[in-house]
Amino acid sequence: QVELVESGGGLVQAGGSLRLSCVASVRTFRTFATYTMGWFRQPAGKEREFVAAISGIGGTTDYRDSVKGRFTISRDNALKTVYLRMNNLTPEDTAVYYCAARPGASMSNSRGSFDYWGQGSQVTVSS
Repeated sequence: QVELVESGGGLVQAGGSLRLSCVASVRTFRTFATYTMGWFRQPAGKEREFVAAISGIGGTTDYRDSVKGRFTISRDNALKTVYLRMNNLTPEDTAVYYCAARPGASMSNSRGSFDYWGQGSQVTVSS
C-alpha cells in the first residue's frame, strides 16, 4: 500500500512558476526508491493525461512533448518525495495534477500502469 499526498498547487499568472510536491507513505516490503513515480493532469472535462515520469533512482525521466523544456520532475528518495517544477506556465496547463506510483523500474507514460494515486492538486493559470 502506498499513500500519496500532493501539495503546492494554486493560482498563477501566465509565465509564472509553481512547484508541486508529492510525499509518499509506503506500507509494503518495497522501499520508495523501487517505485517509478509519475505526474498526470486532468483538465476540466477532459481525460487524465501523462505529464512526466521518473525512475526509482532518478536516472531516467520522460515528459509529454508540450511540457518539455518547461517542467522538471525530480525526487528525493530519503524524503520519499517527488517534485514537479513548472516554469513558463500557460493557461493550457490548467488542470488537477495527480501524483502516481508504480512498483518496479520500468518507465511508463500509461495511466493504467500506475497502481497508486494521490488526491490531486489544482493548478490554475490565468492569462
